[in-house]
Amino acid sequence: MANTYAPVPDYRIDGFEAATERVEEAFFSLTLSDDMFVPLAEHHSADGRDTYLLLYDRAAIWDIPGMAEYVSLHITRDSDQRTFDFAYECQPVIPLAHNWLIRQGCPQEAIASADRNRPRPADALTARLEDLLRANPEDRYKVIDHYTHNPSSFNFGIEVRTLVHDSHPDSASAPYRLFLEETTKDFRSYTVREGAFATAEAADTWAMERAALLPLAPAPQGTVGLRAEAARDRSTVKSSGLAVAPAPVAPPRPAAAAPARPRRSAQ
Repeated sequence: MANTYAPVPDYRIDGFEAATERVEEAFFSLTLSDDMFVPLAEHHSADGRDTYLLLYDRAAIWDIPGMAEYVSLHITRDSDQRTFDFAYECQPVIPLAHNWLIRQGCPQEAIASADRNRPRPADALTARLEDLLRANPEDRYKVIDHYTHNPSSFNFGIEVRTLVHDSHPDSASAPYRLFLEETTKDFRSYTVREGAFATAEAADTWAMERAALLPLAPAPQGTVGLRAEAARDRSTVKSSGLAVAPAPVAPPRPAAAAPARPRRSAQ
């Protein structure tokens, strides 16, 4: 679990001003309650131009139900003008957060989290599926929806559902893929499984009803072991379906309410 008193994100903008008034207002809104951010990974370019941060937002649980809990942040600086700009996105799972940072120019090896207190992948299939999401080869996955169910309790684990459209030819008969991430209640490990559906509506129905086992997609090439045997197909969580609202490997948060913070919109 993350420490209660997490270090402040290292933005490295001392002596810099926002490039425009809009940038200043947007950055202020994003970082207004950054004492609730837990830095998971960071990279600063040698020339001082770029900073890449992966942050866990502990305040997300008090926002719209199902909100994403990870923030990918890219800060760019103009050393001559002494100004900065930034872009960010909220992501439901770490591999997608990594993917966004890599596409922004962050070296893949530099952003890998080294936090040993985080839950670990429970098996080889979980690691393989995360690698696919992180790499997203040829942009095969387009995120359609996501939902994070985080009870913030030691009595329950966390579930994250990420619905994507898979453009790979091999997935033509069932192109809607539901990546189901389940973290154990002791927060030591988590699994990821990939369900295959013909339509987005079918995936949403499964998520709401859980009337059948998760229809597993064929195991990706290179996966070791039997996928069906490893899968935990029926979740004990009976929450709402996939959220349209913008949606773990996440530690439990304090139960006390946090101050309200402005909702962020992706840049």
